[in-house]
Amino acid sequence: MTCFFRRKIAAKLAKTLQQSEDVFVPALTAVPVLKKRPSADFRLSLESLRVNGILASSGDLQLQTENLAAQLKPDSVVEEISARPGLIYFKLNRSLLAEKLLEPFGKGENDNFGLNSELFETLNRGTILVEFSSPNIAKKFHAGHLRSTIIGNFIANLKQSLGNNVIRMNYLGDWGMQFGLLGAGFSRFGCMEKLKENPLQHLFEVYVQVNKEAEHSEDIKLAAKDFFRQLEQHENQSMSLWQQFRDITVKEYQHIYKRLGIHFDVYSGESFHQAQTQEVVRELQSRGLLKTSEKGTGVVDLSPNGDMSNICTVLRSDGTTLYITRQVQARFKTSTGSIHVRGPADQGLAINRKEKYCFDDMIYVTDKSQENHFNQLFQILLTMGNSWAERCRHVSFGLVQGMKTRTGEVVFLEDVLDEARARMLHNMNQSKTTKELENPKDTAEKVGISALIVQDFKGPLRSDYKFDWDRMLQAQGDTGVFLQYTHARLCSLMQRNEGVEAAAFNPSCLCDLTSVAVLKHLLRYDEVLYQSDQDLQPKYLVNFLLKLSHFVASAHRELPVKGSPPDVAQARLRLFSAARSVLASGMRILGITPVQKM
Repeated sequence: MTCFFRRKIAAKLAKTLQQSEDVFVPALTAVPVLKKRPSADFRLSLESLRVNGILASSGDLQLQTENLAAQLKPDSVVEEISARPGLIYFKLNRSLLAEKLLEPFGKGENDNFGLNSELFETLNRGTILVEFSSPNIAKKFHAGHLRSTIIGNFIANLKQSLGNNVIRMNYLGDWGMQFGLLGAGFSRFGCMEKLKENPLQHLFEVYVQVNKEAEHSEDIKLAAKDFFRQLEQHENQSMSLWQQFRDITVKEYQHIYKRLGIHFDVYSGESFHQAQTQEVVRELQSRGLLKTSEKGTGVVDLSPNGDMSNICTVLRSDGTTLYITRQVQARFKTSTGSIHVRGPADQGLAINRKEKYCFDDMIYVTDKSQENHFNQLFQILLTMGNSWAERCRHVSFGLVQGMKTRTGEVVFLEDVLDEARARMLHNMNQSKTTKELENPKDTAEKVGISALIVQDFKGPLRSDYKFDWDRMLQAQGDTGVFLQYTHARLCSLMQRNEGVEAAAFNPSCLCDLTSVAVLKHLLRYDEVLYQSDQDLQPKYLVNFLLKLSHFVASAHRELPVKGSPPDVAQARLRLFSAARSVLASGMRILGITPVQKM
C-alpha cells in the first residue's frame, strides 16, 4: 500500500501549497534503505516543483526548502519531517507502515502488490507487439540468440503485468539464398530417415557439406540459384521441402522455448512479406521520396537539410529491391551468432503489422549493430506519413564474450542450457544444505536458467559482458542461484510454521530496524517497476530483488518465528510472506520460474 502513504503526504503538501494532490504524487520517491541505520521513508525534490511551476524557479533553493518544511507538521501518519538543500524527507509511523504495507497479504491480494499502484495511471495501456528471439530456420538454435530471447520475454512479461495486451512475435529468418543452397544440398546429401531422427543436426550437416562443395563447384551454385528461383515462384515440390524444413525447425525451437518458460503468440517470418517490398517502393515513388543516387541506386534521403548526407538505399541500380537481390535476410557471423540483416522489407512489414494487429506500441529487440537500421526504418515510416512510427522502439543489447562449455567454444543454446543444468546439479549434490527433491534435475534446470538470466540482466543491456560460469552459479553472491535459494528458504519457513497459532496481526511487532529495512525496501517496488517500464531495462528489478534477498537473509537470522510469542510469530510470518510474494512476482517478470525447494 505504498499509494496510501504517497497520497497522504501529497495531501499534506497540496493543502499547504494550494495545489492538487496529483501534482505531488510523482514527485515523491521512496528513500533507498541504509542498512542498520534509521532513515526517512519518502523524499520530495523541490527542483521538480520548480520545474512544474509550483514553486518559483528563481530564488534561494535552500530557503524555499526550509520554508516549506517549516509549514509541514507531523501527524499520525508522518512522524518526522526534515530538510536538506532541495529535498524534504518524511519518516512514517512505523506501526502504520507495517499495517498498511502488509495489509494486502492478509487479504489474499498479494499477487497484485505493487502492480496496481497509482504511478501506473499515467501510462498509456494498450496493445503492444514485442518482436524478439528471431532465429534462423533449418539450423540449431544458436546461443547468440539467447539475449534477444530472454530480454524480449522480460519486456513482454513486464508490459503484460502492467495491464497491457501483449503480442509476442517471433520473426524467423526463413527466406533467402541460403535456402536455395540448403535445398540443392538436401537433394544430394540429405536423408529423410536422418531428418526424422535428428532433424536440425542433419540439416546442419547438410548445410556444412553443401557449403564446402559450393566453394569449388559451379554446378552446386547453379543448383542453389535454381532451387531459390523455384521457391520465389512457389513451385510445389520446392515449397513443400522448404515448408517441411520450417515446420521441423519451429517444432524443435519450441522445445528450447519450453525449457526457458517462453511462448510466442505469432511465428512470423521473412517469407510472409515478400510482396510488401514492392508496395513500399511504389508508395515511396508516389510520394516523391524515392531518389536516385550518383551510383544509380534508389535511395530515401533522411538528411535534415536534404543534402543526401544520410540516405537509406532501397533499390539496386538495376531497379530490383535489396530484399531480393541482396538477400536482406542473409546472415553474417558475429560473436553473438547468426543474425538477421534487416532491410527495406521492414517498412512494408511494419505497415502490415499496424494494419493487422492495431498495436499501440511496437518493440524490436535485436543486437546494437542494427541500431542505425532501425533509426532509418522509423524515419522512413514517419516520412511516409505513418505517425504511429513514433511509438515504435528498438531495444538494443551488447555482446556476450567468452561463452564456453567444458567441450570448448559454445555454438548452440541447447548446449548452454544442458551445461547450466549439469553444473547446478553438481553444485546441489555437493552442498550439505540441499533438500531431498522429487526431481532434482528439473530443479537444477530452473536454477541454472535463473543464473543465466540474472548474469545477463545485472548491467545495462547495451553493454557487452564477459560470461563466467563460476561466478554465475555462486549460491551466496548476487546471482540467480541466490534469488532461488532465498525463495525456497522462505517457502520452507512458511511450510514449517503452518501450524503456528493464528493471532490477530499486530504491526507494532515489526518496528525493529531489521523488519523496517524489509518494509522500506518493499515500499520501492512500484517505483522500480515504473522505472523498468520507462527504460525497458531489467537491471532495476534484478538489483531490487537481490537487495531484497539480502535483507531477507538478515531477517531470517535475526527474527526467529519458532519460540516467539504468538503475535510476534504471526507478524514475522506476514513479513516473510510478503517478501516471498514480491520476490516470486519479480522473478516471474524477469522470466524466472521460482522453485519451492532446493
